[in-house]
Amino acid sequence: MTTPNISPEQIVWSEDGVPASATWRSANGAPAPQRVVTVDDTISADAAYRLASQGVAMLWHGDFQNARQILTALEHRTRPRPDRTERTTAELFYRYRQNRSHRARILGLLLVPLRVGNVIGLPRAPDVQAPTFDAYGSITEASVVSLHEVLGTIGAHQWRTKGIPVAALHASIYPHYGTFFPVRSEYVDLVASAPLAGPRVAFDIGTGTGVLAAVLATRGVPRVVATDIEPRAVASARETVSRLNLTDRVEVQLADLFPAGRADLIVCNPPWIPATAHSLLDTAVYDPGSRMLKGFLTGVLDHLEPDGEVWLVLSDFAELVGLRSRDDLLNVIDAAGLRVIGSLEAPAVHARANDTGDPLHSVRAAEVTSLWRLAALEH
Repeated sequence: MTTPNISPEQIVWSEDGVPASATWRSANGAPAPQRVVTVDDTISADAAYRLASQGVAMLWHGDFQNARQILTALEHRTRPRPDRTERTTAELFYRYRQNRSHRARILGLLLVPLRVGNVIGLPRAPDVQAPTFDAYGSITEASVVSLHEVLGTIGAHQWRTKGIPVAALHASIYPHYGTFFPVRSEYVDLVASAPLAGPRVAFDIGTGTGVLAAVLATRGVPRVVATDIEPRAVASARETVSRLNLTDRVEVQLADLFPAGRADLIVCNPPWIPATAHSLLDTAVYDPGSRMLKGFLTGVLDHLEPDGEVWLVLSDFAELVGLRSRDDLLNVIDAAGLRVIGSLEAPAVHARANDTGDPLHSVRAAEVTSLWRLAALEH
């Protein structure tokens, strides 16, 4: 039997000895699985886990609800076991990341067919047209997707439909799939409360949903230019601005860091953790090598008006787990020709800070988010 000549975004498997193929889709950037077998309701959870542990993807041909049960069983098998070993915070974070990576790999190997029209071709499958359209666009050819990712699109669509209340805006925002949901209020509240010296133009770098740009505009900044490198974020931010009737004040651009021109105030809330992102969704939290943080700080003076101010909003989570020291951060600030003129701090109030079952609970409970007010060094 010969393998058909197919493009890299296709996956292949065998149906009763006959080669079959479909387009692989992943909104999170997961690579197409190289080994695929078909399974159905007769497979046991143990057998499914053995296949996934060997890197074999399973294309489900049975009842959709039974596939969910298998996925739940796989989730149980990938939960971290109790560990009574005394470990440093850095070791706990490393183990946490290892488990997250292993868990994502295992759960991503249970696949379902997604047919033309964004329909899952399985008995008792739910209506996923709207959530999968958010993530993949219109499906016009036979495709295969991870069941775990599909369930994630459903959850994201529910958030998008319901909206996320933002107290600082006295309104809700409706994030697009793939953008960082502002369910944590600390960084938004800091930008909403920091002293504002009447800037004429502000830049919001890495805007995500556009929530900080909207806060600046509602605080009276006449012109805000918001940028993001991710097209989904740009679309989400533009919708946020439109819903809040701020299009006369806020412009959203697709850009890597800075727009053209200069501003009196430049704000950035970069990903907080200098570690490798395992998926596209991780990039809102993980900044390998502190690329965005360093790029922002080293380039910001080229876009800052004389006597302008920079607001860097950053959690100390990386410091608490040993990935970056406070001196490291201050040295980067100094090397960029900047000085600290003030700071505001907010303790963690998000739900995970109170989750004692989280292996990183002590870190999350101690986490502090700071808004660093920076200005050019005096000469």
